[in-house]
Amino acid sequence: MQPEHARDLGSAQRRHWQSTYTAHPGMYGAEPSAPALYAAERFRVAGARTVLELGAGHGRDTLHFARQGFTVVATDFSSVALDQLRAAAVRQSLEQRVLGLLLDVRDTLPLAAASVDGAFAHMLLSMALSTSEIEAIAAEVRRVLRPGGTFVYTVRHTGDAHHRIGTPHGDGIWEVGGFAVHFFSRSLVDDLARGWTLEEVAPFEEGELPRRLWRVTLTRGSGTV
Repeated sequence: MQPEHARDLGSAQRRHWQSTYTAHPGMYGAEPSAPALYAAERFRVAGARTVLELGAGHGRDTLHFARQGFTVVATDFSSVALDQLRAAAVRQSLEQRVLGLLLDVRDTLPLAAASVDGAFAHMLLSMALSTSEIEAIAAEVRRVLRPGGTFVYTVRHTGDAHHRIGTPHGDGIWEVGGFAVHFFSRSLVDDLARGWTLEEVAPFEEGELPRRLWRVTLTRGSGTV
């Protein structure tokens, strides 16, 4: 994508998600996703206390992490979704464990270096992001993650039924039904793992289509940020 087109698509996607969350509050339900269950266990075994979640939406996974005893910094670019997340946290008496931050993930994370123990992003990296933006996000996650910390992310991949369907936006991005998706190749997963320890790339399916995804587990080494 060219920079101007990328900005226009990003703005359109923000508006689309705002209206979608407004029309469908709690659209993904209250139960945590399967990747969040996996990530919570990985974080627990590693002795994590603080977790960064990118693209938290209305918070079904955020609240699971909080119920497991983690302090969660939950970011999203939809103020509507974050309002729903905060309200749910209050209802569950978890507001002390959840910090909701309105953030476009293409911006610098407002966190100090090596300040979180774990990071999680369920399909966030598969949104309307260019490859260079995805690389910058991964670098930011590495910056704020403590040495030995774990980053679990999921992405739709090129074996998904929607790949090459709908409106093409270039750089692996296709738009179907108003939702723009960057479909990952395995080479992109491997490129993002440079500077990390790649623990696992696990295929799984989700939803009724079903969507075909990879769950990727990375560990930050003990070197400099």
